Amino acid sequence: MHPSRRWPSLAAPFVHTSGKSGLEPLILGTGDHRYQCIHDWLTPPAPAASTSPTLAFGDTHGLAQDAAGLIYVAHTVHPSSTKPHAVAVFAPDGSFQTAWGDALRGGAHGLDLRAERGTEFLYHCDTNRRLVVKTDLKGETVWQAEWPKDSGEYDAKEKYCPTNVAFLPDPPGSADAAPADLLVGDGYGSSFIHRYSADGRYLRTIIGPGKEPGQVNCPHGLWIDSRSGSPRLAVADRGNRRIQFFSLDGTHLGFATDGIRMPCHFKTRGDLLLVPDLESVVTLLDKDNKPVVHLGDGARDGKPSPLRGAPRADFIPGKFIHPHTAIFLHSGDILVAEWVPIGRVTLLKRV
Repeated sequence: MHPSRRWPSLAAPFVHTSGKSGLEPLILGTGDHRYQCIHDWLTPPAPAASTSPTLAFGDTHGLAQDAAGLIYVAHTVHPSSTKPHAVAVFAPDGSFQTAWGDALRGGAHGLDLRAERGTEFLYHCDTNRRLVVKTDLKGETVWQAEWPKDSGEYDAKEKYCPTNVAFLPDPPGSADAAPADLLVGDGYGSSFIHRYSADGRYLRTIIGPGKEPGQVNCPHGLWIDSRSGSPRLAVADRGNRRIQFFSLDGTHLGFATDGIRMPCHFKTRGDLLLVPDLESVVTLLDKDNKPVVHLGDGARDGKPSPLRGAPRADFIPGKFIHPHTAIFLHSGDILVAEWVPIGRVTLLKRV
């Protein structure tokens, strides 16, 4: 799954600690992009007694933050967990609030949030049931979108498996209008990207599988990127080891490959594109899609970290294993969720 590869590194990134106690801040990055690294910043609460029900993270796959600052973590739920809740909710200070999402257990993957006519909703990609599910912020289902059989691209439900969505931009001055359509990446199925209406109806297929320009292989993450001044679709074309850009109707526009290994998803803040990369690093790209900094690079000799299944005690402070998603918090800090069996959510706090 991870072919051997060596990658160029940027000048002067570092992990720094001072003193010998191990309690000093762990700092990643360089220049204007330096972050204190706080692993396991979000965790479910420990049970009050040995007989208390427990919630334990499975693979942590998705992150979102609402307007009030609440943070949502989508995870598969660990086999040891006696609670089946696949979405955990935390306050802006990192304290646990509640959990829900029993139906998403085992399949909670992509997670994104959109405000529609002043109300916020969560969009979940369920890789177990092969659904896109829209819920309110308390987990009540609004609609579910099944596999796009009307597309003519599939002869069985099992060949479709959605991983993430992106929301097409609303027209200017349309705050009271129906929300815009959304795009769904079939990342773990047959590598198509489909367009759905805001009420969950399949409309058309805009991008298909392959390795040529305009084709994708495991379109794992999608994002509408407006850093150039006009919106375009950014695709984490993970199987092709590149980021690919398209017009909103699916016309190929270009690639970004510098510093990219196996990109998983995106978020933007100003001119920066945040790229969690499954091969053990989180990268920030500038407006020209050139690497600004690589954060927490845990690769060894050009290969991704081998520690996914290792005991927690063997994890290396300041080094990522498999970043699966990341978001900019309202504060400008970065939150990273990793694909590891007992999920890890790391805060990168700007310094």
